[in-house]
Amino acid sequence: MSRWAAVLAGGSGTRFWPLSTNQTPKQMLPLAGPDPLLVQSVRRLTGLIEVQHILVVTAAHLCEATRALLPEIPAANILGEPRAASTGPALAWATSLAAARDPHASVMSLHADWFVGDDRRFRETASRAFDVAEKFDVLVTVGMTPTRPDTGYGYIRPGAVLDADARRVEQFVEKPNEQRARTLITEGALWNSGMFAWTAKRFDAETRAHAPEIAPHLPRLASGDVSGFFAAVTPVAVDISHFERSDRVAVLPGRFPWDDPGNWGGLGRVRQGDHARNVVVGAGTVHEAAENVVWADDGPVVLFGVHDLVVVRANGVVLVATKEHAARLKDLLAVLPAELRDLKK
Repeated sequence: MSRWAAVLAGGSGTRFWPLSTNQTPKQMLPLAGPDPLLVQSVRRLTGLIEVQHILVVTAAHLCEATRALLPEIPAANILGEPRAASTGPALAWATSLAAARDPHASVMSLHADWFVGDDRRFRETASRAFDVAEKFDVLVTVGMTPTRPDTGYGYIRPGAVLDADARRVEQFVEKPNEQRARTLITEGALWNSGMFAWTAKRFDAETRAHAPEIAPHLPRLASGDVSGFFAAVTPVAVDISHFERSDRVAVLPGRFPWDDPGNWGGLGRVRQGDHARNVVVGAGTVHEAAENVVWADDGPVVLFGVHDLVVVRANGVVLVATKEHAARLKDLLAVLPAELRDLKK
């Protein structure tokens, strides 16, 4: 039995604009350290997954740039989606490729844009997730202990004990309001990290049983008609198509520091700040200022006497926003003129 990783590395480049663009989305940026998040994500698999078993699923127009960042990955393992159709079809494709090489393969799904604070403990959790998926023939999700009542994450209510720290899933709760999130945390709920594991056989069975958006089109994948498959499927997240509909789902706690810095404000959680909790990257200077995020790789930026701001100078554009508004960049980009919105590096 072989073990595989499917690294999801798509994205439209909106959440970290103006640093991110359609050509360089979040996972291609060094947001949590000197290397791009994608490079960190693949490097983290060393010792867990053989390099020839790492599949990277990305947008077709990002394949060349992805290969340049990951020269160690076989070129055929960089999978360019002909059409963005969310994670359900993407992971059906990746899992089918693993199964074609080994019908007894197991697959782990990972996102390329996470922050992970301890690679060794990550690998221990990942190995344990594979073990649970293989032993109990279930879909496994890794849940993270919440550190705040975040309304942007999905939550998992663990159920009956399956084995040691593995539990059946009692309920998925998607993006609750703050009060509900606080209640869930008190009850022992976990964040749904989006880190999954399954055997290829179980995933295929659950696809056919619960994913009508995908199942009728599996013969296209089997025949090698990837374009036809993506043209025919209905976009659906694997959380919905498989995990929320199946009764063969287990949750395993992730015992490593984890975060999904989904916007500029989240950078303060994954980078070291100064004594006043300012996070400054590049040519930024702050004075009598607190809790700001500053990114300056296109010239100097100076902040004086302000707090709770995001200031970004990149690609010839300066963005100034409150952290609250920085979480709504899609709203801003929707009204900007195309020549300003669609930056070219």
